Amino acid sequence: MARELEVVSAQRRRLLRMSAAGTLAIVLRPLHANEPPTPLLADLVKGFAAGAVTREGRVKLDIAPLVENGNSVPIVISVDSPQTDASHVTAITVFNEKNPQHDVAQFTLTPLAGRARIATRIRLATSQQLVAVARLNDGSCWTHYVNVVVTVASCTEE
Repeated sequence: MARELEVVSAQRRRLLRMSAAGTLAIVLRPLHANEPPTPLLADLVKGFAAGAVTREGRVKLDIAPLVENGNSVPIVISVDSPQTDASHVTAITVFNEKNPQHDVAQFTLTPLAGRARIATRIRLATSQQLVAVARLNDGSCWTHYVNVVVTVASCTEE
């Protein structure tokens, strides 16, 4: 009986430690959400924008902040745009800082797309910052930066 109580007590302590660690990760995660872009990502965005001023907003890169396996990571990129002839998204690109190739995905859109929303899966080499950039037909570019923690790395060949 004493052995069973000891096992239950050890399991309870382990559960409490894991819960505390999870809560701490959730609380501290927003502190890193507004980190400035890395110099590499800033340069990639400038190259894509081709001289246009880039602003944050209108774009949402939806990805889990904690990814268990980097081999197949679901992402959704959506842009607040009516997708009409007068105002529409012409291109969306996703860049990363630590994969062997920094341009993860590139999409071309027209008003016929109906809405500016892309859902796909990508590979991530390790924990890193990502950015989605959308170019509108008026030449403006909009961005959204996110940080992702990857527990099992992928595509690490150089």
